[in-house]
Amino acid sequence: MVIIFGLLGWAIRYKEAYFLLSGFATMTEAEQKEFLENRYPQKVGSMLIITAVGTLLLLPLLFTSFPYAAEIIFGYTLLFIFGGFIYLSKYELKHKRKKSYIISISLFVLVVGGVSALMIFTYQDYEVTLDNDQLEITGMYGQQLPIDDLKSVELLDEMPEIEFKTNGVGVGTLAKGHFNVKGYGNSLLYIHSDSLPIILIQTNENPIFLNNQSPSVTKDWFNKLRKYLQ
Repeated sequence: MVIIFGLLGWAIRYKEAYFLLSGFATMTEAEQKEFLENRYPQKVGSMLIITAVGTLLLLPLLFTSFPYAAEIIFGYTLLFIFGGFIYLSKYELKHKRKKSYIISISLFVLVVGGVSALMIFTYQDYEVTLDNDQLEITGMYGQQLPIDDLKSVELLDEMPEIEFKTNGVGVGTLAKGHFNVKGYGNSLLYIHSDSLPIILIQTNENPIFLNNQSPSVTKDWFNKLRKYLQ
């Protein structure tokens, strides 16, 4: 992302690659002249370069213990790009400015609103219920499993090494979905990495690693599961 934004900004700002700007090639000569007099291309190029530099400066956060590094970097990029295009609408062609404002603001609301809604849904905690001989884990990547599909349950003092994500979400200290776990292969995770212990449920398919932010709740889930399996 840093490389793409940086190269696009450099090409537009310093190499006059105005063909990269949507609609420039189809403008009349008079419109292109007004466009360049407003210095719209140079400002777009500068905005892309600043976005790339800002993202690059934030990247070291990924190598720290800060839990929300990826979210901050993504949020900065998203807000700077869409906010930038709203601001730059005032340098558009005079007869297109109103339309540009409407499109830019609408995209900002749709994209930022959609991403925010997804993040809220992602951060929603999960619940575990045992009823009618069935284990249910609610929320994103939730599961419903018959008790008969559960082979064993044990309480771990630490979480085995997570090697990579295959189909899941990892935000902050929360991990939900399919991850490859060292020694267990493809596994289902519903864990808060900053909380222990961890419940390991062996099933007829994938192992499930599960816990709650509250250790007492985790132990309560474990005791109920163990009782059902007995």
